[in-house]
Amino acid sequence: MIHDLCALLRENSYPGRGILLGRSADGKHSVIAYFIMGRSENSRNRVFEATEDGIRTKAFDESRMTDPSLIIYHPVRRLDSGVTIVTNGDQTDTIRDAMAEGHCYRHGLHSRTFEPDAPNYTPRISGVVLPDGKYALSILKSLDGDPACCCRYFYEYEAPAPGSGHFISTYQGDGDPLPSFAGEPIRVKLTASNAPTLAHELWDSLNGDNKVALFVRYTSLETGRLETSIINKLG
Repeated sequence: MIHDLCALLRENSYPGRGILLGRSADGKHSVIAYFIMGRSENSRNRVFEATEDGIRTKAFDESRMTDPSLIIYHPVRRLDSGVTIVTNGDQTDTIRDAMAEGHCYRHGLHSRTFEPDAPNYTPRISGVVLPDGKYALSILKSLDGDPACCCRYFYEYEAPAPGSGHFISTYQGDGDPLPSFAGEPIRVKLTASNAPTLAHELWDSLNGDNKVALFVRYTSLETGRLETSIINKLG
């Protein structure tokens, strides 16, 4: 079953952080989207800033930043090999370092667990996109809120169909504690022909109070040309 991601997001006030990987409708581009949301002032006081190899999160107002742990990191890094890594935390660097040493992304993630933010124990979600458009998603989460047990799930897609992708988020929705994402990544349709169009579709679908920043990238599978859109609520 293939879903309308924008409709799913409109019905969910707080999916938290989300990763979308897929292939454009014309089959010519790999597609990456990543968004962050926040309920606290500290989480909402952030923007995405472009870097040489991707993006980083940054405090919009440095004077209002109270705790940078878990919220300041590089969500997206593109390696010299053409591999792109996207995650919701500093495991971006863990995966990058593992791959630089000749290992696969799973090797790096086996050294990590969910975030130490009891009682939520926020899952670590990660994506890896290869130059040929194949991609993988993963989630590291606690077993029903048990901090003693980390469950690691890996999903690999070798022949993504044009016009479709897979979406994973940190949470099922709002709550206290926040309920972790459950089940396999959701298969969704991709109809936007370019990065700006998809970015605006997704941004308009996110809860207006909780959305913070959004990144979308289309990469040509033939030439490697990048088309990137970043939307920040602040600034």
